[in-house]
Amino acid sequence: MPRMKRKFLRRDWNKMLRLGGRRKKLKWRRSKGRHAKIRQKWKGYSQMPSVGYKSPRSTRGFVENKKSVMINNIHDLMRLKSNEIGIVSKTIGQKKKIDIAKKALETKADLLNFDASKYLDEIRKKQEIKKPENKPEKKEKKESGSSGSGSESQAKKEAENKK
Repeated sequence: MPRMKRKFLRRDWNKMLRLGGRRKKLKWRRSKGRHAKIRQKWKGYSQMPSVGYKSPRSTRGFVENKKSVMINNIHDLMRLKSNEIGIVSKTIGQKKKIDIAKKALETKADLLNFDASKYLDEIRKKQEIKKPENKPEKKEKKESGSSGSGSESQAKKEAENKK
């Protein structure tokens, strides 16, 4: 089982909100100051990333003790094994996403960032909103004496002249 991932927090992150005090994602920035305690690795200050904090190779890239696999189409979803968890790509379109959602419900595949049943419900609701119930029918335009394009009418005239 993988060890807990260590959070490396940048210096003064709690003093300035724009550095990530209220944000979900805190980015590491190396301390470069001459007297920076984190850079000097003083006891009692937050740790700095260095060699030795990498996770073991056997568990690297695992999510929920399963290997993560990117899913771009239905074939990738079908190749998903029981010890793998799928991550649906954010660059695919709505049509492919609907197909993937239907197939994921059929095969009961594990997807990390995608709830197939919830997505399909949202799509159905959107389609119901788009459909107007009582739509008035359009009246057909009355055709004038000539029908078709100009080349067809010329061919008819030539045929009549030959007779």
